[in-house]
Amino acid sequence: MTSDHALRPVVLDIDRSTGELPDALVLPLHEWQETLRFACSGAAMRRFGSALDRLLPARHGTVFMGSGDFHHLSWPLIERLRPSTPIQVVVLDNHPDNMRFPFGVHCGSWVRRVAALPFVEHVHVLGITSSDIGGGHAWENYLTPLLRGRLSYWSMGVDTGWAKRLGIARAFRGFDTPEALVDAFVEYQRTQRRPVYLTIDKDVFAPEVAQTNWDQGRLLLPHALAVIESLRQGLVGSDVNGEVSHYQYATWWKRRLSALDEQPEIDPARLAGWQAQQHALNLHLLEAIAARAG
Repeated sequence: MTSDHALRPVVLDIDRSTGELPDALVLPLHEWQETLRFACSGAAMRRFGSALDRLLPARHGTVFMGSGDFHHLSWPLIERLRPSTPIQVVVLDNHPDNMRFPFGVHCGSWVRRVAALPFVEHVHVLGITSSDIGGGHAWENYLTPLLRGRLSYWSMGVDTGWAKRLGIARAFRGFDTPEALVDAFVEYQRTQRRPVYLTIDKDVFAPEVAQTNWDQGRLLLPHALAVIESLRQGLVGSDVNGEVSHYQYATWWKRRLSALDEQPEIDPARLAGWQAQQHALNLHLLEAIAARAG
């Protein structure tokens, strides 16, 4: 891992779930948890983006944001980059995070906003096994980035025949195994010339790799490492979420929305072991990402 102080990792310490990381800059942000977790208004996100501008150094390493309930914070992290040349955004996630949400932005709706940024050439969401992109939930997906060729889903074991009927089959790439998906993405990256922002939600991994508080995918650590290694044009930024975390919402509507998404309960007796597993994975990811950092 790089010893460059300017590229030290950052912990957005909102839910106290991220373990200690070497040389990390830890930003205490506990007061934001109720406001941001799972979902927030556009105004709240703008306020948080302004806070990030004040708190983050101009250059830094991978940002760890805690639970996957905060994955929508990737949006302000990417938006503040404003690079001079276009970039790709590569998302490792068991869900598309491109679902309709009429009340601002939440952890499953942020990809549309990133795909609309003028400097983002394309967003790839890799590792989806969720039925969110199946026929029963087709209407919930934002279609605009798929129709405009700004977003692609890379999935396993999901019937996405509806996409062909809508003329957007080119945005869907389905595979039978993680190996086939990763091999295809690695081969695709050989032709790419754009640098990448990488964001990883650890629910993309099988539970034996890292237990999260969302339904999980099928990737193993070697699959993720192969994807990271394929990003030969370098990384302009990165973040990681998906720590195992539990929270009781104070507001009724967040309690209701969380219940509708059927988040599994966290077993307190197993929490310490799961967090140790998560911490070991974070160190592996941090080392691999640092090797590609620009």
